[in-house]
Amino acid sequence: MKVAIQGELGSFSHEAAERMLPRCTVVPCARSAEVFDHVERGSAGAAVIPIENTLAGTVAEHADLLVARNVFIQGEYLLRIVHNVIAAPGVKLASLRRVLSHPVALDQCRDFFRRHPQVESVPFYDTAGSVKHVIAEKLKDAAGIAGRQAAREYSGKILEANVEDDKRNFTRFFLIRKSGKAAGRRGAGRRQGSADYHRLIPRGANKTSIAFKVGNVPGALFKSLSVFALRDISLSKIESRPMRGRPWEYVFYVDFLRGDDEPARNALRHLGEVAEFVKVLGIYPAA
Repeated sequence: MKVAIQGELGSFSHEAAERMLPRCTVVPCARSAEVFDHVERGSAGAAVIPIENTLAGTVAEHADLLVARNVFIQGEYLLRIVHNVIAAPGVKLASLRRVLSHPVALDQCRDFFRRHPQVESVPFYDTAGSVKHVIAEKLKDAAGIAGRQAAREYSGKILEANVEDDKRNFTRFFLIRKSGKAAGRRGAGRRQGSADYHRLIPRGANKTSIAFKVGNVPGALFKSLSVFALRDISLSKIESRPMRGRPWEYVFYVDFLRGDDEPARNALRHLGEVAEFVKVLGIYPAA
């Protein structure tokens, strides 16, 4: 199966894709929108995207694209993020003057730069891309920060391993596939409860991700969340995001710990009655 990822081969998304779908063919994409294009067009059977990091929080662009595009979450994976300083063969740690990586990765390795004040941190578009660049250009005074997969992919040398500040650094990845129709306006919870997505729910699914919007009236959020409390459904996450093109309007993202069972379906039907729109983003086995 062809699986689209955002970033270069050797990235953490590449590693997550191979762990979720062994023997898949990874299709690297420069932009996140391109990943979703591949899935919607069918040129890739699936995509693996990072959605949340324990230190950096939600990947905002991917959250927005999950609402805007016709895709469905079928699985999640928690990948331990281990950063390594990787250079071209023959380069020594003492000779480094620059280390390149994605800004988030650089921010997660502050202690390394404190210990090596002569080394400048240089933002780059991708972790694995930074390793690809320093090795392709045969840079003698530069390295990249990325996972071990990048060192294997580009035949790089790990100068220092495990340079991340926090050893409990995890990224949550979603496996997404093409879905049917997108969610509509009021009552979308009912329509999404039809055969639209039932065929996409994998065996053992016990977690659901949704997005919904409520009107700016007193008690609207309380009423929307009460549909879960009334049925003893546990929410594992809730956050709000601004709606693109709609200033001061917000979408709520919720994960709850139920699969496609009667209490969950009733809760979604009830939510469809009080919310302006509801979209079921996915129903999948919890990692």
